[in-house]
Amino acid sequence: MSEEVVLDRAQETPDDGFPIRVRGVRNLFGDHVVHDGLDLDVRKGEILGVVGGSGTGKSVLMRSIIGLQIPESGEIEVLGRSITDARDDDDIDIRSRWGVLFQGGALFSTLTVAENVEVPLREFYPEIHDELRHEIARYKVIMSGLPADATAKFPSELSGGMRKRAGLARALALDPELLFLDEPTAGLDPIGAAAFDSLIAGLQETLGLTVFLITHDLDTLYEICDRVAVLADGKVIAVGTIPELLATDHEWIQEYFNGPRGRAAQASQDRNEKGSDVHEGVSGAAKNQITVSGVDAPDDTSAPVSGTAPDQA
Repeated sequence: MSEEVVLDRAQETPDDGFPIRVRGVRNLFGDHVVHDGLDLDVRKGEILGVVGGSGTGKSVLMRSIIGLQIPESGEIEVLGRSITDARDDDDIDIRSRWGVLFQGGALFSTLTVAENVEVPLREFYPEIHDELRHEIARYKVIMSGLPADATAKFPSELSGGMRKRAGLARALALDPELLFLDEPTAGLDPIGAAAFDSLIAGLQETLGLTVFLITHDLDTLYEICDRVAVLADGKVIAVGTIPELLATDHEWIQEYFNGPRGRAAQASQDRNEKGSDVHEGVSGAAKNQITVSGVDAPDDTSAPVSGTAPDQA
């Protein structure tokens, strides 16, 4: 008989449509100011891409949101709870409501894939029986696009893309509401990166996730991100769809999205959309055909239809 684990997560979920709110955050390391008065709202159910030049603090912002970096000042609220005021185990339960995929997967090298996925289950739900925990881990591994036999492998036995998927399986172990991804397609070949993008988009739609995605991959931004937040000068200088960002006159934004790689990513999306339109047009034309006594004819009442038909076997 399987064990049922019920998670009560509704009591403090905000109803304003913004599960992540950042206000006036200031982060610094010594005399180096990374963020100064940074504001950001993340909408429920969106995939938000986060971009910026090197050193703009994209990963620092993510670490601040999940409580690994305490800002010098400012307020961060996640799922209705203050992260900046949280200390130690006071708000440990809130951490079970998000999953994180760090760069490179950040797997424990001495644990198998299944054991890595089980780490958050052991931490937050130690009462779960071993059999159920193994079953959950296996399910999450398969959900992340890995074969079932990958559960017994060690990280050193996996390719780079497989390690990222294993890290994703661990991030999904607790059925999170929020998913944080730090450069998930970095180091992957174009085919592997596109497959990972499709996986994230499918999981977001199926599970209703809100995704905070740090990336430099322009194809990822064009293909799966609903909006993009741009970090520069210690702040989020713009947030919106790519067409909205292209309408701004900020020099870095124009160079980023209108540079050679940006134009190539845009051209690729245009080709994909054109191919999709052609496919839908062919499908629509096929649906508009009717069969008259075994003969296909256009769905047009003005076209003559013969009263006789070939003999049918």
